[in-house]
Amino acid sequence: MAALQLPGSHCVSLRLAPHSGNRTSILSNRRIQDDSQQTFLSCKRNQLTCMEEPPKPGWLERVSTLLLREPGDREQLVALLHSAFERNLFDSDALSMIEGVIQVSEMQARDIMIPRSQMDVIDISETPDKFIPFVIEKAHSRFPVTENDRNNVIGILLAKDLLRFYAGEEEFDVREMLRPVVFIPESKRLNVLLKDFRSNRNHIAIVVDEYGGVAGLVTIEDVLEQIVGDIEDEHDFDEIDDNIVQEPGGHCRIKAVTEIADFNEKLGSSLSDEDYDTIGGLVLHSFGRLPKRGESVVVGPFKFTVLRADSRRLYTLQVEPNMEETPVEPDLKQEE
Repeated sequence: MAALQLPGSHCVSLRLAPHSGNRTSILSNRRIQDDSQQTFLSCKRNQLTCMEEPPKPGWLERVSTLLLREPGDREQLVALLHSAFERNLFDSDALSMIEGVIQVSEMQARDIMIPRSQMDVIDISETPDKFIPFVIEKAHSRFPVTENDRNNVIGILLAKDLLRFYAGEEEFDVREMLRPVVFIPESKRLNVLLKDFRSNRNHIAIVVDEYGGVAGLVTIEDVLEQIVGDIEDEHDFDEIDDNIVQEPGGHCRIKAVTEIADFNEKLGSSLSDEDYDTIGGLVLHSFGRLPKRGESVVVGPFKFTVLRADSRRLYTLQVEPNMEETPVEPDLKQEE
């Protein structure tokens, strides 16, 4: 019995035929030795090959590497998020909010602000008996207060502070109830603005242009809606019958999801619904892009103004007769 040590601590036992002195035994032992040497050389070659060539990754490792690679820019990140959504790793609401968080860091106050022309303000010179009906009608929780000029915002009035007037306080001075006003530039990033709202416990800011004039206002709700979508409260109209609301001044407030057929029936118009089912789709087509709040477009005999929108969709529009394009006013009477 003989033992041959191979690389890697492998030992091969060799059984040699007993030496009998005959030719057959000698030849048999030589063959066994030759086979052992070939086995040794084969093992050595295999060991060298394994040392030179690393093992190839399996299909699971290759897929994991593809999915876990770091995105190089925001477009790749969004594409990766959509890929995860398609694999049902999270739902559409989560995808929409994640995209909203990414977009908020790229948007500025001017992109979502309410223009100055649409701001609901209170003049400090007016008496409570005069402006309280206006406060009740608009149903906001906060109102900018101006003095002599809409560019001169001197403070913010909280609607709840008006309860003191009804409590019968003898000295009711609106000026003393005003909260400090926060001014921000049009270029302020929304993610920074949201952080300021949270840290300062302030929910409204006045946006000023490069010349110091009032350009509009923005609220914390406006910023949050860019992330989670439209936030409706108890004052928002949300019933099907309230999709079209008649307002003073000869104009209407409508939801963008209002079907064109219902719009035509309500206002006595004949807008085409062959290509689009809703008023929002028709308005988006007329703009050719997603419009910002305060922008207007003429469609047929109507002028549509965007009242509420975010970075992804339209919510509320104001519609009025387009007096410049056609002298014929549509029938805006309420349905009986």
